[in-house]
This record gives sequence, C-alpha cells and structure tokens, in this order.
Amino acid sequence: MDANFKKLFTVYFLFIIPVVLIAQKDVTQFLGIPVDGSKAVMIEKLKSKGFTMVPNTDILVGQFNGSSVYVTIATNNKKVCRIAISDVHKCNASDIKIRFNNLIQQFAKNEKYMASSLNYEEYLISKDEDIAYEMSVNNKRYQAAFYQLPLKIDKVALAETVISKLALKYTEEQISNPTEELTLDLISLEFQVMLDIYSKKSVWFMISETYGKYYISMFYDNEYNRADGEDL
Repeated sequence: MDANFKKLFTVYFLFIIPVVLIAQKDVTQFLGIPVDGSKAVMIEKLKSKGFTMVPNTDILVGQFNGSSVYVTIATNNKKVCRIAISDVHKCNASDIKIRFNNLIQQFAKNEKYMASSLNYEEYLISKDEDIAYEMSVNNKRYQAAFYQLPLKIDKVALAETVISKLALKYTEEQISNPTEELTLDLISLEFQVMLDIYSKKSVWFMISETYGKYYISMFYDNEYNRADGEDL
C-alpha cells in the first residue's frame, strides 16, 4: 500500500475517533486501583481502601458498593489478572433478583462502562422467573458483562490495524473509491478492533448459590495479564 495513501487514511481515523489521554496505565481498575502488578502490592492498596485480611487466609473483607464483600486476588505469571468479589451475606431468590437487576442498571447508567451486549436489558431477570428452579434443574446461569471504557486509545495504531485488515481484502484503488460494501466492511472492522480493545477491560458478575442461599460474584479482569496459551 502506498505510504502517502496510508498516511492520509490514518489521518482520517485521527479525526473520527475521539480520545482522552491521561498518564496512567490503561488496564481495568477496581476502586481506582489498576488490576495489575504484584499480589502483595495489590493487598496493600486494598488495605489502604479499608479492607482487612480474613485471619489465616489471603482473602480480604470490606465494603464495596454498599455491601460487605470478600475479595480475592488472582494472578498469572506473578501479575494480578483478576479481582474477584463475593457478597458476605447471602439472601433468598427474590432478593437476589432485585440485587442483580439493580447492579445491571447501575452499570448501564455509569458513563465509564459499556455493555458487552447491544441491549443490556436482555440481562435483566423478569419478576416471574423462578431462578431457583432454572439454576438447579436447567443449570441456567445468570450473568451480565460490561467493559470499562479505555482511558486512552492509540489512534494511529488503531488506524494501521484497520488499514492492514482492509488491505487483505481490497486494493488501494478500491479503498480510494469505496463502494457501499467496502464502507460497511470498514465500519464493521472499526467496531471489531474497538471491541477487542474494550474487551481487555472486562467487568462481569453473576448469581451464585450455596445451600439454597444466593449471592453476587463479581470479577474485574485485566485480560492483558490473563493466560493466553503462552505456556502451551
């Protein structure tokens, strides 16, 4: 692909894609703490937020979003890749439906997040659904997933990625004179590349059950640090 054309196409992306730049590593955050670094440092940072250690464990306990929760830290290659949160206090099926639906609404209206589904309302549980039956008999899983929006986007790298993908299918002349099909492909590629960026900062939660009582399990994942088959 001609260098001048590639440069012009990159400039196009610089104008159409918004960006906010701040001097901080752009990974998933929990209570303003990057889900990254060593487990020991993460524990100290959580303690500074008021969490305390459960005796004889590596589990922390404290307050989060108005509830008492346990927090566990998962690592991969000695780097924190997940913060897992679970309710201390369990409840009945009716109350957990309300709590689950309220969480969905909270995430949906928070400008720092976008739903992984085009319609977040599909996550909501209807009032007449018997989740006890569905979970125990049909093994139904109630979960919802959101992405923390990027703090920054490398628009040049983004443009180059999309251009390279377009070049696999179209000639420079075709890209210079886009048809409706090519335009739709461009939009689709932009969406796919952006979604890949968003998906690295996943926050999701589900309803868990133990001995007939229910609670929320929530996960703040740094997908950059998760295992990706590198040890295979």
